Amino acid sequence: MDRRAPQRGGTVEVRKLVTTCENGDCPTLYATDRDTLLVQGGVPADHGLAIPAHESLVEVPMELIRKAIRDQLI
Repeated sequence: MDRRAPQRGGTVEVRKLVTTCENGDCPTLYATDRDTLLVQGGVPADHGLAIPAHESLVEVPMELIRKAIRDQLI
């Protein structure tokens, strides 16, 4: 699945690597054409960290990362 996501100054190409389900509302790992990763996951409210306003945290199950490594996607 390829998608285009808006970014400053243009678009970034996004490709789904691995997910925990196929209906689109589960933790998912994406690769971009900028040699970066995008992570879809839940937003934790109780982390206690000072995160800059231009950044955010998401929480994903370790199995998502293990699966991506096992399948040699990252």
